[in-house]
Amino acid sequence: MDFKPDELTQQIAQTARDFAIQHIRPYVMQWDETQEFPINTFKQMGSLGLMGVLVPEQYGGAGLGYLEYVTIIKEISKVCGSVGLSLAAHNSLCTGHILSFGNEEQKQQFLPRLASAECIGAWGLTEPGTGSDAGNMKTTAVKDGNEWILNGTKCWITHGKSGDIAVVIARTGEPRAKNNATAFIVERGTPGFAGGKKENKLGMRASETAEMIFDNCRIPDSNRLGNAGEGFKQSLKVLDGGRISIAALALGIAYGAYEAALQYAKERQQFDQPIANFQGISFKLADMATEIMAAELLIMQAADKKNKGLPMTKEAAMAKYYASEVAVKVSNDAVQIFGGYGYTKDFPVEKFYRDSKLCTIGEGTSEIQKIVIAREVLQG
Repeated sequence: MDFKPDELTQQIAQTARDFAIQHIRPYVMQWDETQEFPINTFKQMGSLGLMGVLVPEQYGGAGLGYLEYVTIIKEISKVCGSVGLSLAAHNSLCTGHILSFGNEEQKQQFLPRLASAECIGAWGLTEPGTGSDAGNMKTTAVKDGNEWILNGTKCWITHGKSGDIAVVIARTGEPRAKNNATAFIVERGTPGFAGGKKENKLGMRASETAEMIFDNCRIPDSNRLGNAGEGFKQSLKVLDGGRISIAALALGIAYGAYEAALQYAKERQQFDQPIANFQGISFKLADMATEIMAAELLIMQAADKKNKGLPMTKEAAMAKYYASEVAVKVSNDAVQIFGGYGYTKDFPVEKFYRDSKLCTIGEGTSEIQKIVIAREVLQG
């Protein structure tokens, strides 16, 4: 495996970096304080191809691979984890599900609108009482002629209120039965489909997290993704890619916190010298740099396997688990290096610290990743 980014990847990284500095950094704390979901910023990213990174050019996307995608998420998240999270959810979950399991008509109908950011994507699996226990979901879809009637509530949904196109997994069989869920595409404006409560969160505050509510919501059978009963199996495959997304998000947050701490340690003077000269600080920086590099290598391995169409459930889970825990540790150490200043909103590490925690929870907790890894190891 060649670890040196090619010229295209370097250009893509620079494009994402420049965009983040110019169009995101000036507003990071404003969006965080107000919990504003900056839709116009995502429309701008759509014009650059960042909202359809993995979508083939024939459907209006950039037609890039997972290594480029990881690079984009990382660069955006170095500046703002919230924007990185929403970018990842749009690309890998909603858009990724339709790309992987939609038929040709569905791809032509929905992918160009998602790739251009004409429409913002959402993906609904989680429910109030069934986080990791998705087989016991309460949201149901009942066949009625050539339509399906959806009833239930999804929670913790990125873009649950603002999303225009949602992929929703609903139970079409008995609770906990095999093959008991089916995936559907539901468009905003469909009668019986509404956004619910928006969460007031610790971090990632500019990434909208809200309920999606279905009340006798009728959708045509043509909006069904794949065969009835395949929804959960599809979701597991989508989440494999989603884990790489969250790993890249965590990596970006870790990089952002580390780079801020490194610069501060070189500039901050105590006892007539930079605090970077003190072993207590330099050792923290050494650990941070090493753990970030290890996380990046795990992510690159998973992304490379994904690109080649190889099994990568174990590698994706390892990357997500390790990178998310590293993000929390590195951002915590960054706050420590900043001292009292790190505890204020005047410096960026405070926000990196708050944002990092979500990475150990979203799209499968660290504990779930360990279950997945252990299963893969024991079966291997």
